[in-house]
Amino acid sequence: MKGALATGAALLALSSTLVLAQDAPESLLPPGFDDPPPPAQPSPAQPSPTPTARPTATPTAAPTPSAPGTSSPVVQPLPQDGPSAPAPAPSIDLPEELPSLEELEAMDTDALDELLGLKPRFDIPPAARRSLERIGVIGPREGGFATASLAAQPESLVRAVLAGTRGPLVSRWGHILVRRALASRLAAPGGMDPVEFAALRAATLNALGEYTAARAIVQDIDTANWNDALTDAALDAYIATADIVGACPAIQLQGNAREDGQWQLWRSICSAYAGQGVRAGTELSRALSRGTAPAIDVLLAQRHAGAAGAGRRAVHLEWDEVEDITPWRYALATAVGAEIPESLLAEPAPYYQRVSAISPMLAPAQRAPGARVAAGEGILSASAIVSLYSQVLADGAEGEAAETAATLRTAYAAPTAAERVEAMRTIWGMDEGDHGLQVLTAYAAARLAPSSQWAADAPALIASMLTAGLDRDAMEWSGVVEEGSQAWALLALAEPGESAVSSGALDAFVDDDDSAGQRKSRFLVAALAGLGRIDGDTRRSFADRLALDLDRHTRWTRTIDRAAEVDNAALVALLAGLGMQGDGWDRMTARHLFRIVDSLNRVGLSAEARMIAAEAVARA
Repeated sequence: MKGALATGAALLALSSTLVLAQDAPESLLPPGFDDPPPPAQPSPAQPSPTPTARPTATPTAAPTPSAPGTSSPVVQPLPQDGPSAPAPAPSIDLPEELPSLEELEAMDTDALDELLGLKPRFDIPPAARRSLERIGVIGPREGGFATASLAAQPESLVRAVLAGTRGPLVSRWGHILVRRALASRLAAPGGMDPVEFAALRAATLNALGEYTAARAIVQDIDTANWNDALTDAALDAYIATADIVGACPAIQLQGNAREDGQWQLWRSICSAYAGQGVRAGTELSRALSRGTAPAIDVLLAQRHAGAAGAGRRAVHLEWDEVEDITPWRYALATAVGAEIPESLLAEPAPYYQRVSAISPMLAPAQRAPGARVAAGEGILSASAIVSLYSQVLADGAEGEAAETAATLRTAYAAPTAAERVEAMRTIWGMDEGDHGLQVLTAYAAARLAPSSQWAADAPALIASMLTAGLDRDAMEWSGVVEEGSQAWALLALAEPGESAVSSGALDAFVDDDDSAGQRKSRFLVAALAGLGRIDGDTRRSFADRLALDLDRHTRWTRTIDRAAEVDNAALVALLAGLGMQGDGWDRMTARHLFRIVDSLNRVGLSAEARMIAAEAVARA
């Protein structure tokens, strides 16, 4: 049917053309532009008509119309004030520092675009550009904090808190809380540039090992709006996640913003993935010959660029002269599947353990050791690490990770409770200081029915459950544990709602406490006071007994108290993270713990306050 219509339309157009040609219409060109008329032909003599009078022509009289079907030339009058002079050539102002021809030939396309002003300022159409009013990835309905939480706070305070949080936190639950605050969709404080606010948050997330969340924050901002600080934080996040190509929009848009070797290699990789494989290969070969970066870095970049498909060639990696590993080398090697010599990762720094835990390019068995560190810190959830060890078991791998995975399966699925408990003991005994092992068994512990038979294991079982926030499962052991024991102390802190603690049970706990400096007792008293579960007299009595000064103030304690007083949960969470920095609970003081638990409890974050308090006593 469509073909018939098309044929009909073509025939109609052809027939119309023929009709027009036969009618021979007048020319559509202005007079004087048509072909000259043919010479006049003699015609038969005819009687001359009687002449008629015509008015005398004047300079302004309109010309007499020609007969239909003919045209008369129009002659434009010449200027009367002398011969016309040629117009002067326009002047061209050249830049003062115009490169020479040789320099122009040596420039790449990005440098030429920047020189000639052709470099684009945006890589996103105007209708698709995002507002900077609110930046973040977790909205209030998704568990994030209120959008305007920090909008009315002093910019100097927010800047100081974010810039001051640059280390791991002693508390797993504190880490989870701070991550939620930093990733929330928030408006910038009044007077602070939203891009600076995002850069501070992304840098803080990087410092905590939350590279995926940091990458999500920077991706919420159009690359045309990035400043130097946000670019630095973004590149750190992209390197940690081995997402080299993910940074290419910003790299290409900024062009020659930086001159260091890493930036030059990154630009070449991005050129390869933009379809400019020949250019990328030439640049990387030049970088290798000129020593723009260490040879191993260039070789890794060549292999990564070659994966784009254009200019593919074999690249042999030489690790013999490499003395150390760097984040850039680790990221490139991970991205291309290159094997790093074991000598360079014999004792990996915490950074590489965290990075390996979140690298899906690695085999599950390779990720497992780092996953335990990440789970203990709060980067991975209990379900995530259990899922990872399940993959280790399914892959049929060998080694320590496979043995742990097999033992974990026994802890979950053994037919008898005794076998399951024994399997959990085996896992906990692998490394007593590894908190990630308790996270690994959280759901296995929750599957165990409470029994006085396991009273000796109750503290570890309850602590394991609380790492995953399974407080209601843990509370089922309240009828089994002995009052004044460590298991009782954990339940006294983790219990939902408001419940008072007797001074007799607390006294029994303090008497039996053999921790260094009675740190567990000091934490317990401070946390119970912060949750409001002991009265004033009991608090003062045990504070004197344990030499606690919970009422002494510092600038930090006054600030977090004030934030709790105005019910600003997001600011309290960030200030709590500032006060929980350290590589172990021996870095935490009872006074700091009291202020953190008290402030969180007052602003409605009682669940986090209870989990942090129980974790402090369990790990002290």
